Amino acid sequence: VPVPLVERHCPTLQMASWQHVNKSNLPLSWYKVMEYKPDNEEVQHLRFLLYGWIGAGKSSFINSVATTLLGRMAIPAAVNTSDAADTSFTVEYKTHKIKNKSYFPFVFNDIMGLEGDNNHGARTEDIKLAMKGHIKDGYKFNPISPISEKDPHYNPHPKLDDKVHVLVCLLDVSSPEIHPLVLKKMKEVREAARDLGIPQIAIATHADALCEEIEKNLLNVYKSKLTEISNTIGVPLWCIMAVKNYCKGKTATDVDMDTLILTVLKHMVDFGNDFLEEMPST
Repeated sequence: VPVPLVERHCPTLQMASWQHVNKSNLPLSWYKVMEYKPDNEEVQHLRFLLYGWIGAGKSSFINSVATTLLGRMAIPAAVNTSDAADTSFTVEYKTHKIKNKSYFPFVFNDIMGLEGDNNHGARTEDIKLAMKGHIKDGYKFNPISPISEKDPHYNPHPKLDDKVHVLVCLLDVSSPEIHPLVLKKMKEVREAARDLGIPQIAIATHADALCEEIEKNLLNVYKSKLTEISNTIGVPLWCIMAVKNYCKGKTATDVDMDTLILTVLKHMVDFGNDFLEEMPST
C-alpha cells in the first residue's frame, strides 16, 4: 500500500527552532560556499551523491545550484519535465561540475531513480558501490543486475577523492504518496551510508506545494510540518532541508529560491568537510 509522504494542509505555521531562513542569510551562505576549499590534500572536491525516486528532482537540483551560483539559468544536467514520466530519465552515472572562472570544489553525482519494482530503477547494490567510489563515470545502470567487477566502469581501487562525502536524498513533496518498496530501498541505502560514516541529508523539492502559505511566501517552508516527512522516511528532522528547483518555465533567478538553495548547499559543504576532517591522514 502506498505510504502518504506529507499532509498538504498547514493550518498553523510555526517556525522550528532548529532552522531559520531569511534573505539576510544569503550573503553569508554565498561567501562560505564560494570561498570553500577542501582541507585535505587527497581530495580535490567534495562529492555529493544524489538519490531518490524517479522524478524527485535530482537533476533539477543540480541545475538549480548551478543557476544560483552563476546568477543565470544553467542546465548542466539533462532533465525530463513530462508529468507522465514513469521511468527514470537518468540512465548512467555521471559527475556534474559547475564552473565559473574555475571549477567549484564540489561535484554532484546523479544516478538512475529508485522505483517500486525490483526489476526497474537503480539497484541499491550499485548505490552502495558508488558511495565507496567503485563506479566510474559513464556506467549505464542495469535494473536487473548490479555492476560487475569485470565491467570497465568498475573502479577496484578508489581513492578518497572518488568516494562519496555526503549522501543526499531528494524527495518530491508534491507527490501524494511513496511506494513502500521505494521506502525499503531508501532505508537500505541510508543504513549503508551510516555504516560507512557518510553524512546524510534529505531535500524536499517542490516545497511550495506543501501548502498555500508556503506558495505565497517560499521562505515559510521551515514553518511547515517537515516532521511528517521525517517520520515517513526516517531521516532526522534537523537533516531535512527544502528547496524549490528552477524548472517548468522559470527564466530568471529568484532571491527566495536562491536563499533556500544556498542554505542547503552550505549545509552540504559543512557536512562534507566535517566528514573529511574525520578521515585519518595517510
